[in-house]
Amino acid sequence: MYNVFQVVNWLRVRNNADLRSDPNAEELTQMKAMKLLYYIQAASLVFTNKRMFDNDIVAWKYGPVVREVHNKYKGQRGIVGDIGSDPQALEDYKTLQNDKTVSYILNNIYDIYGHSSAHDLMKQTHSEKPWQETPQSGIISDQAIKDYYSKVFVANE
Repeated sequence: MYNVFQVVNWLRVRNNADLRSDPNAEELTQMKAMKLLYYIQAASLVFTNKRMFDNDIVAWKYGPVVREVHNKYKGQRGIVGDIGSDPQALEDYKTLQNDKTVSYILNNIYDIYGHSSAHDLMKQTHSEKPWQETPQSGIISDQAIKDYYSKVFVANE
């Protein structure tokens, strides 16, 4: 299991690479990072039967949220920043990329959802049972996530 901020750093570095190579790419926002963390956790629960990170995911008004990440980036829209002056972000990216299973999950979730807008991802999570069936500000249970997404995510064997 990894620290949630290692996963956020992986997302920041990956998004930074997109920003450098794709003129249409948009900087990763806090809101979009929350939705990607949710889908990453879901894929990890489905494919490994374990959490990717230990933090709970909470059903907030605008969709699933990891409180600790929200608190760190509160008041910020874009969260990528200057990756070149953030050696920890680069180190976290390398660490996660070198874990074959984790890298598979992260890259697939990013490839599937990473090019959607934060608003589109919010609408999508609002249409899915785990968020819908969790009381607002309640913790979305691992079991609810796993049960729902085991029918959505299919291993690419």
